[in-house]
Amino acid sequence: MIAARRVAQLGGTTSAGDAARALALAARPRRLIDGPAIERYEAALARAVGADAAIAFGAGRVALFEILRALGIGAGDEAIVPLPTHVVVTNAVKYTGATPVYVDCRPADFNIDPEAAAAATGPRTRAILVQHTFGIPADMERLLELSGERDVPLIEDCVHALGATWRGRPVGGLGRAGFFSTEETKIISTTMGGAATTSDPALAERVRAFERACPPPGRSLAARRLAKLAVYHVLTEPHLHVATRPAYELFGGRNPLPVPTSAEELAGERPEHYEERLSAGQAEIGLAQLGRLPENLAHRRRVAAEYESALGEMGFVAPAVADDAEPAWVRYPVRVADRAAAIRALRAHTVPGTWFTSVQEEAVRPTINGYVAGSCPCAEAAARELVNLPTHPRVGPKDVAAIVDAMSSVEPACE
Repeated sequence: MIAARRVAQLGGTTSAGDAARALALAARPRRLIDGPAIERYEAALARAVGADAAIAFGAGRVALFEILRALGIGAGDEAIVPLPTHVVVTNAVKYTGATPVYVDCRPADFNIDPEAAAAATGPRTRAILVQHTFGIPADMERLLELSGERDVPLIEDCVHALGATWRGRPVGGLGRAGFFSTEETKIISTTMGGAATTSDPALAERVRAFERACPPPGRSLAARRLAKLAVYHVLTEPHLHVATRPAYELFGGRNPLPVPTSAEELAGERPEHYEERLSAGQAEIGLAQLGRLPENLAHRRRVAAEYESALGEMGFVAPAVADDAEPAWVRYPVRVADRAAAIRALRAHTVPGTWFTSVQEEAVRPTINGYVAGSCPCAEAAARELVNLPTHPRVGPKDVAAIVDAMSSVEPACE
């Protein structure tokens, strides 16, 4: 038991050096917005994911929006969207004027069901979005076949999956295009940020043109994002998080620092400042973390293997992973009979994730982006039953032992 440690969802991918660099950059306006770091970061990211080009944006959702626009998708078109997902993904489709068509997941891995995707693909379908949920590669063989058979571009949603591979190839370089997020909960963090990836030169040129037309963040916002990275790195240190998390909860989660998703986006509305480039300061932080990506991924895979072994002995079913796939494990998903009880059991040792409650939100408020309650039952069950356990580099062996011990009082979900 580790009474003196509490593992956070955030801050685990950053280092003390990242925090110090972020504060130094925030204090240097000339290096904050524009500079060669962006180009170096894009080149490094393209190499990491096996694509010819990476184009950085202020968020992964903006990268998706620009990919869709560059493919000519607009009013009257449809895009296949997998559930579970987040409302910002369906927002990006809706903002182009197109309609999201929701497709259920496979309960074994929370990834899109290829046969359901095939059934939903019709004459107005102009894109198939494929999310690698929790960093577990989707069934790319069947999905790439579907894309080729129907002549519909496949766009990889890699926001959970930087570093995951399928048949030895990184995700993000498998379809017509991919998009990544470096928001604070992802494999690497620049607080906010994202990128589009592609090996199609014409598509890359169009996305790049859109990127050049996007305004950069203001200096104040860019500085506050870097300051947030440094503050969160300190406040989420496990020995400190024992005290800082209750204080955060006491104040109702109110946060004066920039939030990842605005109130407008959560309501399905387009914010005034939506399209945005990545700042050079954030790119410098991203470069440093890309340099540590192999160690980051190796750690996550070790932690996931420890969870799988220990929780399997308790009757929890591990997510299915194909023999030809290597997940990135942004978090480790576990299905439980009573999620509220699981959160109570875990709260002394970690702050468990509850992705994807947005499925339930769209079911409750179907007018947001057109989701009809009950149409994707497997995804809705996942939204009710999933807790996701931390895998980031701050999770140590004793943390895993304490989390597993806490899960011994939790009942697995019924199969």
